[in-house]
Amino acid sequence: MFDDLTTKAVRASLDGLAMRQRVQANNIANIETPGFKAKRVDFETALSQAISSGDGASDVRATISTSPLAARQDGNNVNIDEETLGSTETGLRYQLMLRAMDDRYGLVSTVLKGVR
Repeated sequence: MFDDLTTKAVRASLDGLAMRQRVQANNIANIETPGFKAKRVDFETALSQAISSGDGASDVRATISTSPLAARQDGNNVNIDEETLGSTETGLRYQLMLRAMDDRYGLVSTVLKGVR
């Protein structure tokens, strides 16, 4: 029951979003570090492919790449506006996925209570 495609996809999303949140926090922490290159996390592409192919989402791995944004004079390319907006969006998506997981387990709980 908890190993179906939907549950796997939600878990993979939560893992990818948590990694994205850590990377964004690291980017913000290094905003004043000369030569630091911001990183980006992508898991949506792999998740979409896994779901489309029917392989399931348990093997989805997030990838980390360097941001293509232009660097400042000190070689750092962290954009605080982009990081702040991205961090807010990531937090909201994470909450949405938690709600989906909670609803999923809540449905199972309701069914089990009705079986007694």
